[in-house]
Amino acid sequence: MTQVSYSDLYDITHHRGYDEDILVGDLVRTGPNLFPHFTVIAVNGDKAWVRNVQTGVDGLAELVRCRKINGPTTAAAAAD
Repeated sequence: MTQVSYSDLYDITHHRGYDEDILVGDLVRTGPNLFPHFTVIAVNGDKAWVRNVQTGVDGLAELVRCRKINGPTTAAAAAD
């Protein structure tokens, strides 16, 4: 039996629609939400080790879900 996430159920996509280089030390958020913010600790392949700046909790995130804080907007990326 496979668990279904809310993203699957409501067809929500968290992947950004533009290319962006995520590097160690970047401040990012995941998905379209404004918070929480994370610091990128390490990058390996298509995953990033991130640390929540408020709680200090570490986690892994797919790079395609990470968006730089004050990075390009979707409209700006679409114009390129």
